[in-house]
Amino acid sequence: MKDAVSIDRRGALLRLALPLAAGLAGTAGAQAAPGRKLVLLVQRGSPNAAVDEQVAQHLGTRGFAVAMLDQAVEPAAAAGAELVVISSTVAAKDVHPGWRQLPVPLLTWENDLLDDLAMTGKRHDVDFGEAAKERYLWLVNAPHPMGAGLPAGVANVYQRQAGISWGRPGLGATTIATLYGQPEKAALFGYEKGATMDYESLAPARRVMVFLGNDGFTNLAPAGRALFDAAVDWAAGAR
Repeated sequence: MKDAVSIDRRGALLRLALPLAAGLAGTAGAQAAPGRKLVLLVQRGSPNAAVDEQVAQHLGTRGFAVAMLDQAVEPAAAAGAELVVISSTVAAKDVHPGWRQLPVPLLTWENDLLDDLAMTGKRHDVDFGEAAKERYLWLVNAPHPMGAGLPAGVANVYQRQAGISWGRPGLGATTIATLYGQPEKAALFGYEKGATMDYESLAPARRVMVFLGNDGFTNLAPAGRALFDAAVDWAAGAR
């Protein structure tokens, strides 16, 4: 009887230990798993550098391993990245032209860079620009993953009025939202890989433009934050 009891006890302990060990191993594996590499291109020392830091922190909480690099780096710095994000703190003239052909998904809110990326035409304030004091967007493609599940119509994207970037994309773009009352000005749009952009260029990977101004990220209302996250996810292939 003693031997039988001893065997039963050992069996019970083993049955308890195996799930615990598996759980610990799973936890260790999750902690050790590296995040998806994301390159965040910024202008070092810009007046809105603190905003870029907050963007980087937010992206980190969403599972990305963020490498914040200066605007002057060459596109080769994005080797192995799943997504390139270009902040509006960059000076478009100082950004390497090679980002245009980079076969890596790219998202930006620098409207002055849209023509260089072949995402719009070249005319400032005609093909791209910034509306100085806006708060609302008009969501025109709610079913798209970048619509973040929000209802069609007016979306309050900022806590207070601020600058909203816009562009007039090529025919191959998918427009998600426009400036409220100005349907010709797209504030959130994207190109699928292979879609025709401007200048008859084909998108080498997904390309996305979001509506933020220089300090727009810290001013986002819940709907604006949802659209930002959905745009990042779609650009990176998670939606």
